[in-house]
Amino acid sequence: MTHAATITSKRQLTIPARIFRTAKLHQGQRVHITYSNGALTVEPARALVSRLAGSVNVPKRLRRVGLDALIQRSKASYFAKKRA
Repeated sequence: MTHAATITSKRQLTIPARIFRTAKLHQGQRVHITYSNGALTVEPARALVSRLAGSVNVPKRLRRVGLDALIQRSKASYFAKKRA
């Protein structure tokens, strides 16, 4: 399925409604954009996360830690190092 679109002076691109619906995208959704061999690919950010899930070895000490707690720990550690 192909459609023509125009890039604005602010580098914004409107996705044609039919493609938007077919791709099951929604307003405010985060997307991942890749440029390769002259082509742009847009995919939902969650699709990228799902594709990469399991590809990183998680240390045993962190395996039972929830994602939110892990993010908080990482931020605290990062900013503590920046202040030092």
